[in-house]
Amino acid sequence: MVFHEAEMSWNVLISPDQMSPKGLLLRKSIIERLLEDIKCRKASKEHGYYIAVNELNAIAEGEVCELTGDVSFPVTFTCLTQKPRKGETLVGSVEKILELGVFLKSGLIENIFLSYKVMGAYTYIGGDNPMFMKDHSKLEKGTIVRFKVLDFLWVKADRQFQLLATMVGDFQLLATMVGDFLGPL
Repeated sequence: MVFHEAEMSWNVLISPDQMSPKGLLLRKSIIERLLEDIKCRKASKEHGYYIAVNELNAIAEGEVCELTGDVSFPVTFTCLTQKPRKGETLVGSVEKILELGVFLKSGLIENIFLSYKVMGAYTYIGGDNPMFMKDHSKLEKGTIVRFKVLDFLWVKADRQFQLLATMVGDFQLLATMVGDFLGPL
């Protein structure tokens, strides 16, 4: 996936005991809270997955919350993000094997489905260690796979993307010649 840098604005809540008259402790507290917020939010439909806070650009004047005594600071910052795209080539690992296909994980994306219909000539073999086989190539749990993104869906409730993947297409012959083949690595 391609990394992007997004400029964002959020309100950060800081408790009074994390502030000091000199402001150094306040800036540190805001950055720590911002990192925690990024971790909890995980991703958004607009930006994709949040990877890291690059730079804290501005901290506006805080406003005290009467009930808690916490202070809300509007901040602007830049954040490193990743968002999947249709047609993009990714690498992931096989996490789960079903008769209808496999589930892959690639970086922060945990729900990538590769249907048996778009695996090429792979055949399902059940048992204690299920797998898909084609000639001497096999897809089993832990196998590293290069695949293309067919489509994706944002799932707001889970704050994550679900992807549909493929290992076949018109690009297969050319990709084999230039060394960017799809399938197990």
